[in-house]
Amino acid sequence: MGPFDLSAILLTLAAAFGFINYRWLKLPSTIALFLEGLVLALLVSGADSVAASLGIGNWLRHLIDRISLPDILLDGILSLLLYAAAVNEDLCALLKRKWTVLALATLGVLIFTALMGAGLHVIFGLVGVGVPLIWCLVLGAAIAPTDPVAVHGILERLPVPDTLRSVISGESLFNDGVGVVAFVTLLHLATGSEQDLTAGEVAFDFLKEAFGGAALGFAGGWVAYQAKRRVDESTVELTISLALALGTYSLANQLGVSGPIAVVVAGLLIGDTTERHVSSDESRRDLRVVWAMIDAVLNALLFLLVGLEATMGISWTVPALLAALLAIPLSLAARLFSLTPALLMHMGRTGKTNALVVLTWAGLRGGIAVALVLSLPESPYRDPILAVCYAAVAFSILVQGLTLEPIGRRLYGGKGEGAERTGAG
Repeated sequence: MGPFDLSAILLTLAAAFGFINYRWLKLPSTIALFLEGLVLALLVSGADSVAASLGIGNWLRHLIDRISLPDILLDGILSLLLYAAAVNEDLCALLKRKWTVLALATLGVLIFTALMGAGLHVIFGLVGVGVPLIWCLVLGAAIAPTDPVAVHGILERLPVPDTLRSVISGESLFNDGVGVVAFVTLLHLATGSEQDLTAGEVAFDFLKEAFGGAALGFAGGWVAYQAKRRVDESTVELTISLALALGTYSLANQLGVSGPIAVVVAGLLIGDTTERHVSSDESRRDLRVVWAMIDAVLNALLFLLVGLEATMGISWTVPALLAALLAIPLSLAARLFSLTPALLMHMGRTGKTNALVVLTWAGLRGGIAVALVLSLPESPYRDPILAVCYAAVAFSILVQGLTLEPIGRRLYGGKGEGAERTGAG
């Protein structure tokens, strides 16, 4: 079975599930695809246990093994997903909340990583699984960022003030880059490849990747802007956009700076200049349609794969299951405390409690966390780490994702008024 056959199978499944959701389930697409992927994997597992001779389970496992989620996401479609989200973001609204977003995307990620790592170390000890603290911190960094794909799918239906919406959206765009940098740094320490580095050197590498990625994204976005302002042909502009997303991400990886941050900065710059200074109405419409299609197809494939991986890709032992169940309330508590920097910056604002509830519950994890954990090298700690990661992702998508809209309607009356008075930023 070649790459074309695998792509055809996944696209067919995604199209079928999308049709089922549109006709009957009426769920946000990301939640529906994740749920349907889980159901498919469970049905295949049940059929395999009843009629093992059919080999359905082996076929599905072979399919998942052939499609390496870490490679396909981290080295490929993540650049397009982040760019598609960033290019549609309102840069002016985001700049008004820049300090809140910056605090959540940096200090918030680091606080969550530390609290989650320390708590997981205790949990693993309680269930009799000896996972060292450094590996618990690696897992904490993997699930620290909110997933932009999952978050943006929910935000479309979330009735909250525009200020709070901008904070949630902006955080999800930028904290992925910070989370990936933290994950890679801690993984190097866990595997012993950077044991001789001092804390200052680790901090310097962290800042180099983050700010280097931002600088590269700005430079790439400026070059693309200069090219786009000299043409008015949607196909040429689309080619420039695709080259910017893929080329910036690839170059960032080669230079050792953050690819996610570079792509987000480039996308924000191009999105703002396209709306305000460049492109005709026809070109803008064509670009929006094409990027919406790219975003929808890649989202479908990603969350279908995550749902399949969650059931078929891990052995659920009793200690791992116990650790996973205990990790769910821990992740919510760590998320709550990681919002402290942003709240301290806005102590005088009203509606702070409502914003805190929504921000805590909007901390959705997704494919990025799963891909990072699946990229871990083989070790005695990999299976329990995978179990905890999958549990956190599944709970956030299925439970938080399905209840976030009702919570928003209860707190804000379904209208989202008073953006300046009740927002978090």
